[in-house]
Amino acid sequence: MYQTRYHFVPQTTSTNDEARDPRYSHGDMIRTEFQTAGRGQRGHVWTSPRGENLIVSIVWEPVFLPASQQFLISEAVSLALVDTMALYGIEASIKWTNDIYVGDRKLVGTLIENNLSGGNIARSIPGIGINVNQTEFDPSLPNPCSMRQILSRVIDRDKLQHRLAAALAARYDQLENGDREALQADYRSHMYRLDEEHPYRYPDGRTVMAVLRGVRPSGELLLDLPDGRQEGFLFKEIEFVIEAKERAGI
Repeated sequence: MYQTRYHFVPQTTSTNDEARDPRYSHGDMIRTEFQTAGRGQRGHVWTSPRGENLIVSIVWEPVFLPASQQFLISEAVSLALVDTMALYGIEASIKWTNDIYVGDRKLVGTLIENNLSGGNIARSIPGIGINVNQTEFDPSLPNPCSMRQILSRVIDRDKLQHRLAAALAARYDQLENGDREALQADYRSHMYRLDEEHPYRYPDGRTVMAVLRGVRPSGELLLDLPDGRQEGFLFKEIEFVIEAKERAGI
């Protein structure tokens, strides 16, 4: 198992941008207190007040992993976050692809950026933003929550970072050792809304009631549709309809 090396940058555009610097290598974790251009999934902006949350990126070099299996990285990162939250008694779930939810509220956002070389993954940078001690959020955000709100106490962010780093290293070890079926099974078992019927929205605005059945190794979300078909959807081909988002007009 690799040993995490910790780096602190008081302010940066984003920790993922910083992690691209070639001076960082496998096992380096970069943390900042403030991002001037934080990014989330689907092109969203990620914002966080200074000194309240945990904003990190980890550098991985999974050169053994074919590009066709890159969703395993999302699974490993998501499970490490679920493992970390469990240490605090927080029962978290994974909203496909890799957001971490508690109930219907978002606790953690992630953005994973991969660089390929010769058909394999040369470098992977998972960027992670955990809502830790924040209690007031931008009202335009539809459904955020923080660890402090859930646990009713202030969380030591340094200790949280070290626990997260250990969980990430353990899940990476599982990936590197080829224990991929177990990773996939664990990911499925922690999926948000697994085996439940809920509405989903297509890019053109149409909605459909469907039952979430899991995810393919390629990362496609598996839904049972009303006509009896099971269909796989890639990222941006379908999205969850969540009540808090609808109330916020998102």
